[in-house]
Amino acid sequence: MDDLANHGGFKVLNRLRRIEWDADWDDAYAHALSRQLLMREYLRRAALWAEAYSAEEAWPFFDITNYAAPEIKLPQSLYRELNEFLRARTVGLVKTTCAGAVRLAELRAQTPAAEQPSLPELYEPLLVMYERGGDFMRDNSGALDLTGVSFRPGTMQDYLGDTPIVTVRAPVLDALDAEGRITFFVSDTGQESVLRRRLLPGGEERFEVFSNQLNWDTTGGIHTQEKGAEGASYDQVTSSEAARIIEAMMSGPNTKHGRG
Repeated sequence: MDDLANHGGFKVLNRLRRIEWDADWDDAYAHALSRQLLMREYLRRAALWAEAYSAEEAWPFFDITNYAAPEIKLPQSLYRELNEFLRARTVGLVKTTCAGAVRLAELRAQTPAAEQPSLPELYEPLLVMYERGGDFMRDNSGALDLTGVSFRPGTMQDYLGDTPIVTVRAPVLDALDAEGRITFFVSDTGQESVLRRRLLPGGEERFEVFSNQLNWDTTGGIHTQEKGAEGASYDQVTSSEAARIIEAMMSGPNTKHGRG
């Protein structure tokens, strides 16, 4: 069993067991921004898989093995333990995706690498999202409620792109999350840097720059759309654009962060 615990579907199942599904609301709110981006990245990957396996009608929350390999049989012990977990911990869309994650991992473990599709890991962004604050739900209007943030997912066609929305690397995700309402900006100098404005409870406003030291520094009064200390002005960007710049900075030749 020790060998199986680190192999295929068992590895994913044990990862699911370690998640704090009833996470503290404060924890979920603290990771609201990264959880939203991770959900959008899952929606993007799900669109690619749905297109590849003619599962468009099931997008976005499905067990892709029902389309990619409906004949797959789980080992009896994994089948039994997965069902026990699903009965005890999950419902609805979360249950479906957790089952899909375990079954897809087992399928890949049983399939030679040469026969595996050249698609991004489908469930990884969703698993990381679960690990950063628990589950989610879809309300009566169709919006996805991630605790602390809610949005409408749009259509599958909105997500059929090759550019990742966000990495699943913990250092990048941690750099995105902070207290307050966050807006990101970039300098018009062409240098890779990100400024963020945070509106904190009580009305306090803070401006911070993600520095070459790979942390957020107080800017000393630089304001967006105004000239800063070095003659730069700043234009607003999306959180996913900010994430890509932070990822690039962390992946530079002089950093110590490895790729996740």
